[in-house]
Amino acid sequence: MHTTSLHIAFDVEQIRRHFPILNRLVKEKPLVYFDNAATSQKPIEVIEALSNYYKFYNANIHRGIHSLAEEATAAYEATRDTVQQFINAAHREEIIFTRGVTESINLVAYTWARTNLKAGDEIIITGMEHHSNIVPWQMIAEITGAKLKVIPVDDNGELIMEEFHKLLNEKTKLVSVVHASNSLGTINPVKEIIDASHKAGAMVMLDGAQSTVHLDIDVQELDCDFFAISSHKVYGPTGIGVLYGKKALLEAMPPFMGGGEMIKEVTFEKTTWNELPYKFEAGTPNIADTVAFKAAIDFLNKIGKKQIRHHEDELLQYATAELEAINGLRMIGKAKHKVSVASFIVEGVHPQDLGILLDNQGVAVRTGHHCTQPLMNRFGISGTVRASFAMYNTKDEIDVMIMALKKAIKLLR
Repeated sequence: MHTTSLHIAFDVEQIRRHFPILNRLVKEKPLVYFDNAATSQKPIEVIEALSNYYKFYNANIHRGIHSLAEEATAAYEATRDTVQQFINAAHREEIIFTRGVTESINLVAYTWARTNLKAGDEIIITGMEHHSNIVPWQMIAEITGAKLKVIPVDDNGELIMEEFHKLLNEKTKLVSVVHASNSLGTINPVKEIIDASHKAGAMVMLDGAQSTVHLDIDVQELDCDFFAISSHKVYGPTGIGVLYGKKALLEAMPPFMGGGEMIKEVTFEKTTWNELPYKFEAGTPNIADTVAFKAAIDFLNKIGKKQIRHHEDELLQYATAELEAINGLRMIGKAKHKVSVASFIVEGVHPQDLGILLDNQGVAVRTGHHCTQPLMNRFGISGTVRASFAMYNTKDEIDVMIMALKKAIKLLR
């Protein structure tokens, strides 16, 4: 097993040693990975946890009485306990394993919303939502006759909160909001949104895809009704996520999918549902990745979000200053409170062309609309170049990106 322990002081060089992929070359250049908002890289602890499950105790969970099944079940359920502590949920039964944020939002849409919404009811989202927090609500609006309302975004990429308060009324039944924008980095004032929504009698869902890795999450303090997480953005494996929901709400919701594990008893006449959380976990789950997700949270906790956040904020400030000094470059998203995402466009240059030329220098960035087409339309652009930073990134890497960017712009203009 990998036993390297981290110093208490934040040491980026030591942290980098835990991420094997950072040693590779791309186009014969050292990899500079700035696509962390799409997916983060994985520490060796996560890779080994995944491998060890398959090497030593691969078995189906919950129903087996042999040793492997018991070990696999214990490891799987240990992740649930770790996630409960990580977001400070009141009950372990409030942690439902899904494939990620998209499935978590769809689960709420097709169970809670289909059961509780009717024609004339209103759902509020924001103008900076990822498609996964737009499309399910459009589909539910079509099915139920509910209406979708949108909180507008200002030129800095912040929500116009006065407009939100105007939209909120007794017809509002659900407010579903991104906690931190994947395109702009904006951290939204979710506590204000939750408190106002609850006063109006509406439920609140938070998309935590970008916030969970950067911010301290306390679902009890936030008092949100639902919260969605994707493991692969939190240094964990792909294909595993979490839906947190308040216990009373989850108990009242019908199951999302039918099959094994979510049942108590089946006859051809009638089926009764299993208790929480298993009512929402039909079929053989993604056991291996769930087990490895615990290793990711343990790794994150060991270093400490506060130290990581401080480091990432420094990177963002440094990158923003360097980018803004480039002639013809415009930052998209200048919110006061941001996670470590820098989105920009360069006058007269297509973002995709910049992305290709940066890749030739070993620099991985994301280009395009970032699954937020309505937000891009709001800014009158087709897409941006997005550099997003993680705990293992450095100012030296930002310097490499800036040099590569200047070289690319010179070639393309």
